[in-house]
Amino acid sequence: MSISYAPAGKSGKWDGVMDWFQMLSGASLILFMWCHMLLVSSVVISPGVMNSIAEFFESTGLAQVGGPLIFLVFLVHFVLAARKIPFRFDGQKTVVQHAKMLNHGDTWMWVIQAVSAMIILIMGSIHMWVVLTDLPITAAKSAARIQGGFWAAFYLVLLPLAEIHVGIGFYRIAVKWGFIKDRERGKFKRGENVLTLMFITIGFITLIRFMFLAIN
Repeated sequence: MSISYAPAGKSGKWDGVMDWFQMLSGASLILFMWCHMLLVSSVVISPGVMNSIAEFFESTGLAQVGGPLIFLVFLVHFVLAARKIPFRFDGQKTVVQHAKMLNHGDTWMWVIQAVSAMIILIMGSIHMWVVLTDLPITAAKSAARIQGGFWAAFYLVLLPLAEIHVGIGFYRIAVKWGFIKDRERGKFKRGENVLTLMFITIGFITLIRFMFLAIN
């Protein structure tokens, strides 16, 4: 279920176009997040594997160009999605009241996605800024950051929030744009929950690996 708080008169052709770009930017970020998690988790296999992958992205310029481009897509996606998020207290109160009244899982998923988006905007921006202003990426450098203490707690919050947000987004894209039928929703949602839990588990294992990685 989708809830819209766009001002009156803003619906129509352009609202549809913005919805389309919101979907495309969201799908791009979902794919990036999954690939990013798999690439970073390569440190579990070996720090050398992660360094080799990072070096490839550096040498081809993908890190220098792709990083800022992903950040731009990230900001554009938030602006597009923010059209349907109430920022005033009375609007937020109304959303919660409606969610309680409807008592529907998909409605609560939208609420969770909207709340997590606010936190991810701040924490995700900080993460990308820190990484992109400290190139090249290496396993030792990432481990040193995590072992500093603050960043371990930071990622323990950001990791599950980001993966839950991505998982809900994937499900809502599939439902809204008709990629799955109504009768398939339950099965698709269960599969997505398993996928989200899998990526969160991989993320936690990766954090643990960084915590105990020798950096000297």
